Amino acid sequence: MTTLTRILVLAGMVSASLPAQQVMAQEGGEAPPPQVTVVTLKAEDATLTSSLPGRVVASAEAELRPQVSGLITERLFDEGSAVAAGDPLYRIDARSYEAAMAQAEAALAQAVAQADAARREAERVETLRDRRVASEQTQDAAVAARDAAVAAVKAAEAQVQAAQIDLDRTTVTAPIDGVIGLAQASAGALVQTGQPDPLAVIRSIDPVRVDVTQSAAEIIRWQRQGPDAALPEGVDRTVTLRLADGSTFEHTGTLTGAEPHVDETTGVVTLRMEFANPEGVLLPGMYVLADIPQGQLKGVVLAPQEGVTRDRRGRPVAYVVNAENIVEERLLDVVQDQGNTWIVRDGLADGDRIIVQGLQRIGAGMPVTPEEATAADAAPAEGEAPAEGEAPADAAAPDAAPAEDEAPAEAEAPAEGDGASEQQSDDQAGSGN
Repeated sequence: MTTLTRILVLAGMVSASLPAQQVMAQEGGEAPPPQVTVVTLKAEDATLTSSLPGRVVASAEAELRPQVSGLITERLFDEGSAVAAGDPLYRIDARSYEAAMAQAEAALAQAVAQADAARREAERVETLRDRRVASEQTQDAAVAARDAAVAAVKAAEAQVQAAQIDLDRTTVTAPIDGVIGLAQASAGALVQTGQPDPLAVIRSIDPVRVDVTQSAAEIIRWQRQGPDAALPEGVDRTVTLRLADGSTFEHTGTLTGAEPHVDETTGVVTLRMEFANPEGVLLPGMYVLADIPQGQLKGVVLAPQEGVTRDRRGRPVAYVVNAENIVEERLLDVVQDQGNTWIVRDGLADGDRIIVQGLQRIGAGMPVTPEEATAADAAPAEGEAPAEGEAPADAAAPDAAPAEDEAPAEAEAPAEGDGASEQQSDDQAGSGN
């Protein structure tokens, strides 16, 4: 192959490998600016929230334990059913307690009879004393016997009351309203007073409480935010819950109190909230995330998450289109996420046009053709709706941003240099021939 032939072949290969934009430039045309989708931002006030993990706790809990000993004769409830305070739940063999009751009543009757006799005797002695027939000592003895008999009546009445209490306790009743759990004893089981194992547990689950923990450092940070971060009057202070499946609990709750103590081992403070639970969706022990309002920032920007990436240092950045349709890179001060947006305190302003689509085709300083995003652009594709509480798929772009930040021309330069070196080698080879 002659040197001229080789040169023509290499020239054709280089021309074929040139990008379309360079070909158009060689032909005298110019490539149009890449098209990007933008969202025009608006400054507004944003309520800051904190998502804290926690557990659902019953508003009241009672363990059923027998207060008398004996054999269980009957279980009167269905496991997992709702019970009201005072409902009978178990019956214990009451025959021995009925006998004790009868014995106490008989002792009371005997004491009453003795008290009546002592009273009459005291009255007779008093009459004889008035006639100077009985001595003063005899009268004192009669009065003492009468008083002792009256005291014996009161003691017998107390014995009857105690026997009645024990007899009533042979029927175990619900101390609170709630839902009763599984039975831990059945008919025929021997139970004893003060046994460690409960017969069953009743839990009140409407309303329920949610206990969450927040670090002491976070509480101090919010306290130092100053008046701008305080919740003004009229701002919604309700708490929302996210369940384990990612859904949001339909009822909102309120913060009822906080433990005025920091746990020395974990450095956290326990916060308690209360939620209505008429459907019984929340169960004690369930894991939840509580979104708690903790402050408000004024005049911040809510930037779409798909428009925020990260640079090589891991700092959040965004690309905006200025009035001349030139791309500008902005370093952001991001406070926290809110739904599918980021609360940006600094770096973006009211009226800025942030690029949300087409980031892989642009770089700082490039001219672009902006197009305002529509509702269809913002909506997720059918069948690909992000799970509630999760960032959209585009939000993963920050991790991939460093590769996109590189200019395409720089990446292609080595390829063009390789082609020139190859052509120079062939020329030298041809000259040698």
